[in-house]
Amino acid sequence: MPRSGSQRWGRLMYRHRYLVLVVFAAAVLASGWYGRDLSGRYTQEGWFDESSESVAASKLADATFGRDTDSDIILLYTAPAGATVDDPAVRAAVTGSLNRLLSSRGDRILKIDSYWDSPFAANAADPAKQHAFASVGLRGSGTAAVENYLAVKGEFGAGHPGGGPGGTTVQLAGLQPVVAGINTGMQDDIHRAELIALPLVAILLYFVFGGILGALLPVLIGGMTVLGTQGVMRLLTAHIEVNVFASAVVTLVSLGLAIDYGLFTVTRFREEIAAGREIEDAVARTVATAGRTVLFSAAIIALSLGALFIYPNGVLRSVPYGGISAVLLAAVLSVTALPAVLGIVGRRIDLWGWKRFSRTKTEARIDAGFFSRLARAAMRRPLPVVVPLVLGLLALSLPLRGIEFGGISERYLSQDNPARVAQERFDRLFPEFRTEPLKLVVVGADSPQLGDIRLAASAIPGLTGRFESAAPTKDGINVLQAGLVRRGDADRVIAALRAIPAPHGVRIMVAGVPALERDSINGLLRGLPLLVGILILAALLMLYLAFRSIVLALKAVAMSALSLVATLGVLTWIFVDGHGAGLFHFTPGPLMFAVLALIVTVVFGLSTDYEVFLLSRMAEARSRGADPPEAIRYGIAHTGGVITSAAAILIVVTGAFGFSDLVLMKYIAYGMIAALILDATVIRLLLTPAILKLVWR
Repeated sequence: MPRSGSQRWGRLMYRHRYLVLVVFAAAVLASGWYGRDLSGRYTQEGWFDESSESVAASKLADATFGRDTDSDIILLYTAPAGATVDDPAVRAAVTGSLNRLLSSRGDRILKIDSYWDSPFAANAADPAKQHAFASVGLRGSGTAAVENYLAVKGEFGAGHPGGGPGGTTVQLAGLQPVVAGINTGMQDDIHRAELIALPLVAILLYFVFGGILGALLPVLIGGMTVLGTQGVMRLLTAHIEVNVFASAVVTLVSLGLAIDYGLFTVTRFREEIAAGREIEDAVARTVATAGRTVLFSAAIIALSLGALFIYPNGVLRSVPYGGISAVLLAAVLSVTALPAVLGIVGRRIDLWGWKRFSRTKTEARIDAGFFSRLARAAMRRPLPVVVPLVLGLLALSLPLRGIEFGGISERYLSQDNPARVAQERFDRLFPEFRTEPLKLVVVGADSPQLGDIRLAASAIPGLTGRFESAAPTKDGINVLQAGLVRRGDADRVIAALRAIPAPHGVRIMVAGVPALERDSINGLLRGLPLLVGILILAALLMLYLAFRSIVLALKAVAMSALSLVATLGVLTWIFVDGHGAGLFHFTPGPLMFAVLALIVTVVFGLSTDYEVFLLSRMAEARSRGADPPEAIRYGIAHTGGVITSAAAILIVVTGAFGFSDLVLMKYIAYGMIAALILDATVIRLLLTPAILKLVWR
């Protein structure tokens, strides 16, 4: 909005400050109350590419034969010492327990097949007869299946050695224990982040502002954003499916960006007060400058997140639902409720302060400070600054050549998580079985044709065994399945299966979890050029609208891209190559594809966001007649401290996820930390002034 309009808005907020505060506080509280049951309304679905062949094949198979429930829960039994799974006492105790469970919990459990009473009895025990397993199929699908698992998981006797029927030890493997472990861990991480981050951020802000009141105002905006977004998301979940992954994004944006916006606004207000302005004028100028910049920033980040709508995956589409809701609410509160509070607080902004840490400085003191000197040093000899820094950032991106992507896996759980321990033990004990097999859905084949297809498919290297029929032929449709020896061979095996020539009138489709995951990952990679193109065009458009300079816009986008590729290189070096695996307690492996999309959009948006705050102060100096070097110095001097503090706040918020037991949450934490450190120091404080000096010579 125009500066004059911004000042009118700021004066309006000041004159009606008590009413504005009461209205927004009431609205936020009502929204938080409405969204109090939000965590139970997220879905666990949406991980796969709805436009892919594997999803179409899975839907066809499920519609014909019903959902394949064999891998829902795998009960892995270990016989007591001195006994085997064939001992009559063990057999009677286990089968009796399973029969009673099926009878009493038929509302949750669809079927149970075990070593003792199923067609696969010959293969469902190890040669020493010390271990055997049962397959428990659950009713429902997606979120309903997870809920059914959570309702019955405590009734299998798992978790205590010898605590199962007949003195057996029971472990729970399979799809639902792994999915539930990831979902539960994610929710625990979000609660931990909210509990840890808010007080730590308040303490950090105390040292930024040197006063308790000034420190609490950005935290207030963060808390209001969390509450307000809860209601917005609750409303969305009433009409569309929103994956639980969105909750992590809401926490990240609500606590991080909302507090950052509060920090920028309060900092500018204190500068205006230090310049001797009256309270109303200080509020008006704060909204006209910092408030205007906040709105541009929110628009850039919202557009960046909105780019994910190009993907058909529900989990990727859930990210912008949460992120856009949070960032827009944070921006609205920053130009309404926060100016109203500043108008009420006025010169008491430094109340309960410790002057040793007070950052309220006059313009003269800011211009003589550290960041001003740093800008002058970077501009003094710009080429010796730019060349090594750019080469260093490009060197950080080199590990990207070895980047790999994966879907949902027990390896994302901590090494001692019971579901991961059980799944890895099951895979080791029963290598011919896979809880996530590859499937061939064959439509319109007669018996000889089906036999030829099965023979050709079974000859492909990398399978645990021959393709076997999963069910009798129905409506001309057959489902064959076999396991993968190694997940890393999925692309090669799937490509070979899809290359099998189909007889005339016959359709062969590849399904199963490995195909669903690889189709989703490959779909994400195919869409990356379009995603990056949208991010670049959106950033260029917004920056040009803000500063009317295509050179500044291009420079900002180039710096954001450099920050992004360096961050992804660091992530690959740590999590794929495994450097620091022991220190950070994770198992090296492929990056979760959904996390990659989140990091690309958020890091690019944040990098551009900080550029907006920096360039806005440079533009102020230019509008007052400063030459380019002076405008650059002024911008760095007046934003260096606040950008560094904002980055520190986001590091605290995302750092809380670094204590997670889930590797995918560690991706978010360490990826964001790397990006923020690079962006707020190397790029923003050194590269930017040096490059601008070269551009504006």
